[in-house]
Amino acid sequence: MKLYKKLLAAVLCTFVCSAEAAGDTIIVGTEPTFAPFGFIDSKTNEIVGFDIDLINAIGKEANLDIKIEPMQFDGLIPSLMSSSIDAVISGLTITDERKKQVLFSDGYYTAAQDLMVRKEDLGKYTAMNDLKGKAVCVQIGSAGADIAAGIPDARIVTFNTMVEAFMELKRKGCDASITGTPVNQYYLTSTGEKELAHVPESAVNAKQLGIAVNQKNTALVEKINSGLKKLRENGVYDELYRKWFNQ
Repeated sequence: MKLYKKLLAAVLCTFVCSAEAAGDTIIVGTEPTFAPFGFIDSKTNEIVGFDIDLINAIGKEANLDIKIEPMQFDGLIPSLMSSSIDAVISGLTITDERKKQVLFSDGYYTAAQDLMVRKEDLGKYTAMNDLKGKAVCVQIGSAGADIAAGIPDARIVTFNTMVEAFMELKRKGCDASITGTPVNQYYLTSTGEKELAHVPESAVNAKQLGIAVNQKNTALVEKINSGLKKLRENGVYDELYRKWFNQ
């Protein structure tokens, strides 16, 4: 009997220790057309970006096994609220409205929202209110969409991705698009786009981006915050920042 108990204890220990070593698996939703935060590498067909590197590094520090789940942007928070996924990292701005629905980590990046216009219109639209009564392209559910909604008499044209919004802008289906500053910058440099231009002087609404979890999952957000804190302390965060934003 004693031998049996020892064997049972050894088996249980092996099982528990293995589970702890592997870490908890969490499904992390992201919208993979939002470079440089998350997008599909055309060579490898894998989702890459600052957000992806960051959440994987946090997972390593917090003993979490990260599984990335690509989704449309407007489906991220509903999926989180229904517990279909465990977390969201997708250039998600921390807002009071979203705080009513989800629990946010500490901020991991400060991003403003600004304009992209056709080069022929440079100097014509230098501030958000210059778009009064104009057509504005935005991504559904984004911070840019919220800003566009506050422009008097603007006609808001919505898309599932910012790439689609940029294409519509080129086709003259709208007068400008609104999205995060780094998204505008990265799009121009990575694509070599010649017909569009970024308007940095139009920047407004600089806010922190955060990783979202279900409001009931305080344990997970504590692990994420702990991992993020370690990355800032050991220099890994700075390495990832330089890698994706070239700064």
